[in-house]
Amino acid sequence: MSDQHPAGASFAGPVVPGFHPDPSVCRVGDDYYLACSSFEYFPGIPLFHSRDLVHWTRIGNALDRPEQLRLPTSMPSSGGIYAPTLRHHDGRFWLIVTNCSEGGGNLLVTATDPAGPWSDPTWLPDVPGIDPDLAWDEDGTCWCTVAGVSQVPLDPYTGRTLGETRRLWSGGPGAKAPEAPHLYRIGDYWYLLIAEGGTERGHGISIARGLSPNGPFEPCPANPILTHRGTDHPVQNTGHGDLVQAPDGSWWMVFLGARPHGGTPGWHVLGRETFLAPVTWEDGWPVVGDILAPGYDGPGDPYHDDFDLTELHASWISVRDRPAEHCTTKERPGSLTLRARGTSLDEPDAVFIGRRQQHHACRARTSVDPAQGCGGLAVRLDEQHHYDIEADGTEVRVVSRVGSVRAVVATLPVPAGPVVLGVRITEPPERHDPRTGPDVVSLGVERPDGTFAPLATLDGRYLSTEVAGGFTGRVIGLYAAQGVVHFDWFGYEQLTA
Repeated sequence: MSDQHPAGASFAGPVVPGFHPDPSVCRVGDDYYLACSSFEYFPGIPLFHSRDLVHWTRIGNALDRPEQLRLPTSMPSSGGIYAPTLRHHDGRFWLIVTNCSEGGGNLLVTATDPAGPWSDPTWLPDVPGIDPDLAWDEDGTCWCTVAGVSQVPLDPYTGRTLGETRRLWSGGPGAKAPEAPHLYRIGDYWYLLIAEGGTERGHGISIARGLSPNGPFEPCPANPILTHRGTDHPVQNTGHGDLVQAPDGSWWMVFLGARPHGGTPGWHVLGRETFLAPVTWEDGWPVVGDILAPGYDGPGDPYHDDFDLTELHASWISVRDRPAEHCTTKERPGSLTLRARGTSLDEPDAVFIGRRQQHHACRARTSVDPAQGCGGLAVRLDEQHHYDIEADGTEVRVVSRVGSVRAVVATLPVPAGPVVLGVRITEPPERHDPRTGPDVVSLGVERPDGTFAPLATLDGRYLSTEVAGGFTGRVIGLYAAQGVVHFDWFGYEQLTA
């Protein structure tokens, strides 16, 4: 495989596994950069770097300061940061995105180095809608195109619009949710790429072209150019794509997809992930090649953290905010200290840090000292859908929250002192029943000899998008429910057969 592009490679996708939806990509020289949505989590907009479009390394988050990203507790889960567009123009990286929360709206940040720091936001009060895109024409005019699909000329330095918003082409007749527009100048034409059909099983990508950046646009006769709707492909919900050209002239598309598991209707638990496919051109139209069955799970983020650094790694995310007085590695050197706010993960201001679940079979472990409080390890989808194992110095208990029902499903007395808590996520023991869920989640403690002792094994379907709704995926992490809780280390690893 070339160092610069993946020509000739076979992809078992995803290239960025786990909850990393709405990918946007740009290339600068031999380097590719990718941004994804982050919704209710802080910091916002994970950023990645690659030299071949297949192997990606996290380099930071674009919105990593409170003055850049405010997500109020009144905002529901799956609100927040939607669908960034990442571009490089005139020696600078530009990232435009929507903050779908009270007091939010469309905003733009810039950087000379995509690893940061990124600027404070320039707000765009007159840019309507969500999923904003940026494109520059030959005379330097910047065009902002949004879901719907409509467009307005924009001064990206000031945030002022420079004309009226006008409607463009919005996909096939009657198509649901025309969104995720991206505008490109390729050869003699301007191409308008959009998603349509909604981000569920009907998702797809269509394209049109015209001689001007504001149309009129002629739809591709082969639309949608990418969809897996109505097929038995293991990757479903494919859509929300972005095109990029490699140094050798080849073309590629990144896009989101989901991998449903289990019986009917199929449950996806990792969220919408980032996939890659080759693109060829026929008669001036892009033709998207195949992706193969899931199998490549990528290297992921660092799996073990001893909390020896004064700042958390960029892969850690928190719910809505992360005040230093509630989350720090400086209070007890070599430990993460969480100070509770609220009483449980049911609360919108829960103190939680986690990392995205990136593998269908995995385990997570942590050593917790709950002498001054109560806290533990959780698998979270949102406030109403999470499984937890927590300790309070005298007892370990497993908590299940599904919809309106919260229950303590198992308890175990433990001596005072640190205890190792664990979660194992595996395939169900039997898969022949069409009602079988996608996986099972076992929560327990680790004995002194290192063996895992499960206290409860729960059906994973209740921590899936098909049950809970929304746009995110599972996040596994640490929380404090009462008082002060110290964590000596955290480990996450993929399980193989």
